[in-house]
Amino acid sequence: MSAVTPFRIHVPDAALDDLRARLERARWPDEIPGGGWTYGTDLATMKDLVAYWRDGFDWRAQEAALNAWPQFTAPVSGIDVHFVHARGVGPNPMPLLISHGWPGSIVEFQRLLPRLTDPAKFGGDPRDAFTVIAPSLPGYVFSFKPNQERFGLKAIADVFASLMTDVLGYRRFAAQGGDWGAFITTCLGVF
Repeated sequence: MSAVTPFRIHVPDAALDDLRARLERARWPDEIPGGGWTYGTDLATMKDLVAYWRDGFDWRAQEAALNAWPQFTAPVSGIDVHFVHARGVGPNPMPLLISHGWPGSIVEFQRLLPRLTDPAKFGGDPRDAFTVIAPSLPGYVFSFKPNQERFGLKAIADVFASLMTDVLGYRRFAAQGGDWGAFITTCLGVF
């Protein structure tokens, strides 16, 4: 069994300051009079979006929300795979691997995780609880290192199968994926 290491998200202040400074230095193109959305994003909408990311988005609050879930890394196929491992609250929670899409991330699962792990809290039956494993796809966010090998669908499915069986010790598990994750889940089922 591979070593599992606890993980917490913490983006350095310098990286956030750099992002804010780059957003402040955005150079805006002119806009074709009356063009609106005809030739791409409306310029006013883009300026509002950049202003939100520069001045309104609270990264530290988002980081804290994500860190409320137990996260880990484990070495699999030459990289440290990042994943959430949230234990189900019920008599016999089924392990469930959920895969995000492109260009998504585990952020997509924030509202779903409590419903899957503790259905009784939402009026459901505790016998329907899952233990959820939500890895970051290799090459994405926290399952990435510079110059790493690139992974295709089958290779990602192999990484996830190894994570579930060799690292976490699950002999049997369910899998779900949306978007790119649906293709990975299909590969898991086929191979």
